[in-house]
Amino acid sequence: MTTGKSKQPEPQEESAPTITLVQPAQKPRLMARLRAYFLAGVLVTAPIAITVYLAWIFIDFVDRQVTPMIPGPYNPENYLPFSIPGLGLIIAIVILTLIGALTAGFVGRLFQRTSERILARVPVVRGIYSATKQIFETVLARQSTAFREAVLVEYPRRGIWAVAFITGRTKGEVQNITEEEVINIFLPTTPNPTSGFLLFVPKKELVPLSMSVEEAIKMVISGGIVTPPDLRPKEERDVPQVSAATYEDMDVLREKERTPVLVSRKK
Repeated sequence: MTTGKSKQPEPQEESAPTITLVQPAQKPRLMARLRAYFLAGVLVTAPIAITVYLAWIFIDFVDRQVTPMIPGPYNPENYLPFSIPGLGLIIAIVILTLIGALTAGFVGRLFQRTSERILARVPVVRGIYSATKQIFETVLARQSTAFREAVLVEYPRRGIWAVAFITGRTKGEVQNITEEEVINIFLPTTPNPTSGFLLFVPKKELVPLSMSVEEAIKMVISGGIVTPPDLRPKEERDVPQVSAATYEDMDVLREKERTPVLVSRKK
């Protein structure tokens, strides 16, 4: 009986351990960084540059109108090799201040009344002078409420809201033929707030805003891009005051003479 050696199992080769490489987060690309830096630079310099440019245009316009009126011996630019920016504006401010001081006296008031009487007799000029004077007295008066409050009004139809400014309380014929108390509001256009619409809106339909007039004007000029934060208390922010529901399912009827009433079309 023959015996053989038992066959030994061949040793298996050990497999190499798997190593997973974790790639670091990719850094932003160079062009993306440059674009972000460029936009940041525009945001910083554009408002300053535009403000300085507009101020320079205004100062240069006043200088070109006032400086030639200065007599030669008293004009410092005739003795200096360079012009003085803002010289005309300073002289205009001084002259207007002196005129205001003289008007406060007896002679100034007499001259003002005499000039107003003369202008009131000129057919075309009296209308322009009266309207211009009333506008300046309303805007520049210390106790005036013109453009001192921003409100929310439904325009151009129910359910669509627009920012407007109160210019005063309605008086005269417009108020007398209106049953409700009516307020004068100015509805500006975007992005040019110097143009707009004069609307006579019932006081109860106006929603006062807590934002200042300056913040509301910025919002109008930017087309809603610049939105001021709501600084009201939290309990007031959580309670809506108006509804944005539209009135497409309504018919307009007349309850009284020239009094519109909304009636639902659904039966």
